[in-house]
Amino acid sequence: MNILFTICARAGSKGVKSKNIRMFAGYPLVCYTLAAYSLFIEKHGEEYGEIRLAVNTDSEKLLEQINQTQTAYTYIPRKETLSGDTVAKIDVIRDTLLRMEEKEGIRFDIVLDLDLTSPLRTVKDIKGTLEAVLGSKEADISFSVTESRRSPYFNMVCKKENGFYNTVLPGNFAARQQVPACFDMNASIYAYKREYLLSGRTGERNAVIWRMQDTAVLDIDSEEDYELLELLEDYYTKKEPALMEVRNYRGKQGEGK
Repeated sequence: MNILFTICARAGSKGVKSKNIRMFAGYPLVCYTLAAYSLFIEKHGEEYGEIRLAVNTDSEKLLEQINQTQTAYTYIPRKETLSGDTVAKIDVIRDTLLRMEEKEGIRFDIVLDLDLTSPLRTVKDIKGTLEAVLGSKEADISFSVTESRRSPYFNMVCKKENGFYNTVLPGNFAARQQVPACFDMNASIYAYKREYLLSGRTGERNAVIWRMQDTAVLDIDSEEDYELLELLEDYYTKKEPALMEVRNYRGKQGEGK
């Protein structure tokens, strides 16, 4: 069982300027992801075959930050054709897989992507997302989620063809507890089986999930997200030993130790 971890982050951002290379809680944002990855290797690396990390980027600054942590990785330069705002990330991940297999001479069974802008993950979350997809023969992909605070059946609305607003999905429910369970994809961890990733069947997939802690994870898409996530990092890290473990390891990597 060979596993390819990927970090795919381009330079620039419309929502939050240069968000992938910003300082976060005193260290480069990427240090959180690298710390969780490195801890996973230390704790669970021997349970699998080859494990490699590929960084697909066009940001020299991001590479400088990663190099300071002394984390072993393979640099995959971002293709110009895959650097635009409208490019789907799964296309970048697929390209990274193919180029890594050619470069390293390894056939990877699973590709596990860690998003820089959802940094508050634990080793247990990485392990759980990976085992979720491995535990089902029919599953194509697993991804991390949190319990949704809103439901498209009950208290989420959109504009309908008649110009008026109604619930996103129809249903006669008297209470939120009656609606089907819904979850928010928090963009933190995705684990793809190789066959699915290369098939191009992005719209047709058998997905399983790994539930992460609710409010501890927020995807940075705005300045408000960034400010709130720094507050959450301080609160939850002091509260949760598994997050404190990542923070402490992040500190060591951030100091180049």
